[in-house]
Amino acid sequence: MSRDPRYDILFEPIRIGPVTAKNRFYQVPHCTGMGYLRPHTLAAMRGVKAEGGWGVVCTEYNSIHPSSDDLPHVSAALWDDSDVRAHAAMTDRVHAHGALAGAELWHGGARSPNLFTRETPMDVASLPNLAGHPFQTRAMDRTDIRDLRRWHRRAALRAREAGFDIVYVYATHGYLLANFLDPRVNTRSDEYGGSLVNRVRLVRELIEETKEAVGDRCAVAVRFKADETIGDDGVPEFGERREMFAMLAELPDLWDINVADYSLEMGVSRFTQEGALEPYMSWVKSATTRPVVTVGRYTSPDAMAALVRRGIADFVGAARPSIADPFLPRKIEEGRIEDIRECIGCNICYAGDATGTPIRCTQNPAMGEEWRKGWHPERAPAKGSDARILIVGAGPAGLEAARALGARGYAVMLAEAGRDLGGRVTREARLPGMSAYARVRDHRAQQLAKMPNVEIFRESRLTAQDVFDVGADHVAIATGATWRRERFDGKAFVPVAVDGAEVLTPDDIMAGRLPDGPTVVFDGDNYYMAGVIAERIRETGLPVTYVTEEDSVSAWAGKTSERWRIRTRLMRLGVDIVTAHALTAFDGRTATLECAYTGAPLRIAATGAVLVGQRTPNDALHREILAMAGGDPARLPFTLTRIGDCDAPAIIAAATYAGRRYAMGMDAAADPDQPMRHERIDVGAAAAGAPDAAYRETLLRYFEEEVAGEAWFRALAARLADPAHRRAMTLLAEVEAHCAAIVAPLLARHGLRPAPRADLVASGEADAARGPQDWDGMIALMRATFPGFIADFLRLEAMAPEADRAVLRRMTEHEVVAVAFLEAEAAGAADSVAPLLRYLATPVATPPIDARPAA
Repeated sequence: MSRDPRYDILFEPIRIGPVTAKNRFYQVPHCTGMGYLRPHTLAAMRGVKAEGGWGVVCTEYNSIHPSSDDLPHVSAALWDDSDVRAHAAMTDRVHAHGALAGAELWHGGARSPNLFTRETPMDVASLPNLAGHPFQTRAMDRTDIRDLRRWHRRAALRAREAGFDIVYVYATHGYLLANFLDPRVNTRSDEYGGSLVNRVRLVRELIEETKEAVGDRCAVAVRFKADETIGDDGVPEFGERREMFAMLAELPDLWDINVADYSLEMGVSRFTQEGALEPYMSWVKSATTRPVVTVGRYTSPDAMAALVRRGIADFVGAARPSIADPFLPRKIEEGRIEDIRECIGCNICYAGDATGTPIRCTQNPAMGEEWRKGWHPERAPAKGSDARILIVGAGPAGLEAARALGARGYAVMLAEAGRDLGGRVTREARLPGMSAYARVRDHRAQQLAKMPNVEIFRESRLTAQDVFDVGADHVAIATGATWRRERFDGKAFVPVAVDGAEVLTPDDIMAGRLPDGPTVVFDGDNYYMAGVIAERIRETGLPVTYVTEEDSVSAWAGKTSERWRIRTRLMRLGVDIVTAHALTAFDGRTATLECAYTGAPLRIAATGAVLVGQRTPNDALHREILAMAGGDPARLPFTLTRIGDCDAPAIIAAATYAGRRYAMGMDAAADPDQPMRHERIDVGAAAAGAPDAAYRETLLRYFEEEVAGEAWFRALAARLADPAHRRAMTLLAEVEAHCAAIVAPLLARHGLRPAPRADLVASGEADAARGPQDWDGMIALMRATFPGFIADFLRLEAMAPEADRAVLRRMTEHEVVAVAFLEAEAAGAADSVAPLLRYLATPVATPPIDARPAA
């Protein structure tokens, strides 16, 4: 398929100062929970986005100095040359796919508690810590301001040295520069406070100094909010923002615009629709000639094209849609709109920032696993056998397992007891504001419909004997979980209902069974469900009281940026709220609550009670199957596995992850003691500069494979009649040779001696004779196998001593460009060999990072 002409505008190249973005798809800076703690994980994830077609791929915020430390929120950093090397791992992968890389320079000011560095925080004035820690900042004097400007300039130079193409001045989101701009926060009486000109001074200086430092090669962007204060959604309160913007409008090369209300900018789908920032953006483009980017959780290509055509922005900015589908631009370009994996706006991705852990995604379970598990959002290794697989249950775990196994080529049978697919997501999507969650089901059902090797059996409730009769080689039980009617008291589940009364659960409400009088909704889950259930009941006009043992409504939902909006919604609906109390008894007339601190009782008149607590796994079928084998799984004629909520009830993102994990583990050797790679400082021999035997052995083997690979490609080229095909295969051979030349010095460094070249050449030629002899067959084989080699090379990087890693990044890059060629060739691109030519144009020698040219 080819691109719909309606979307041609999205693929126009756009000039940004001294650099050019290949299209209008712009992944704005967003947090990942990876940062400087997990550089390999970060680089692989951003590289996949570039592979997926994003024209610009930015990092998260980069601390410019130890006085801006945000742990446990994990930022990136540009403090020293070590950070330069870490970022180069990312920019190399981004550039391999023809995308630009952007770095956001950041100083948190009063939002930085500096819990790790213990440096004294500083800001425009002596302010309380804005993240709630019991500290205050030092009011910056002129020396502090001069230091800040120096740190910012040095970080910008390091960003350029690391290979970034766009460098940000970050002047929003309540961080240091935003406080200088704010007329209420900035109470200074010197040249940096008071008048609008004075309050803008520091931002102006940083823009000018950053352009002077890197502007010959890097574009300079500014992140800036369009409105002054938080108002009603869609009704901006601009204050002085227009005047402020006018003073700076032509200084940077690009404007990245957001809004004052972060819960709107990062709004979950329950409260915020696609394109919610557009009313705030109406004036920005008319006030500058520089390109403008903004976000809006855009997943519809029609909405994206309209954003540009209506002159609201030049770039379609995205964080969450690029997480849910890193290949969104490529799918639009290839005319595969129906394959887009649309963001559901659940903000599980954002929760990683709050918990200091790598980013996750409900829709894209490969997110965050690109490096440590070698997962890819669009590709999976070919099947390892002709095994037949039965999956029982078509909820999110079962659907994802079937989809991923089907993509690998396995014969899959998916049995669903009911008529509808989707399990819990289908039921939850019918609740108020939750319709976007149906995308979890719809995307997978749509993909499964294209797979002739996957059969779906609806209204097929299976018994244990039925499972045996199917004759599958592998069986996965994905039958979900049921909400409990008991409360967990911290140690055990205890009953709440007394005197014959009945307590309802979310399952009852989702099935259409509603209370008929004043109702208490007890939240023992502390995520979104209790708030949604309370809203559903309140819609009927019944009085509702929301109760939680926590000190706040939907406490865990603070990690997804929706807690404030959940409470606001409940209050506006007239729902009464009682915090720090547990529901201990309900007799059909009165709900008895107990204070979490004093134990004092509180009684509320209620004829209905809904308990939103924990769930019981629906694992009866699993237990019945095991019983038929005497409880010994080794006696079964198939492997038996529980996945998703049936195994351990959790959030939907955990269910889709469980489905992917099951599929990726099929016919794969697994080490239960070492299930994944980790990024941790190695204080052993490798870190000291003496690599271990496993690393040296792997390095030698991979080098020998490059030599054999060159011979393999040249033998394939000799079999091809088409000159273009022969040239492409020859270029692949040259890429192998170029890579071998790059890596050869490492062998000398470690005293490694490869096998005789003649033997390696003979091996490569023999392999060529055994494989496909036609062009289409060759390309199909490479597309199925080459992506897995990238993960192998990344593992080699992780094993290597620090001194070897710059070279090994280039070894990994040679496989990245080969995959880029294969995908471009499969898509019919006229310049499919361009990635190969770029790689061949790089020098063999890898200069030390401090010797890299500035431009």
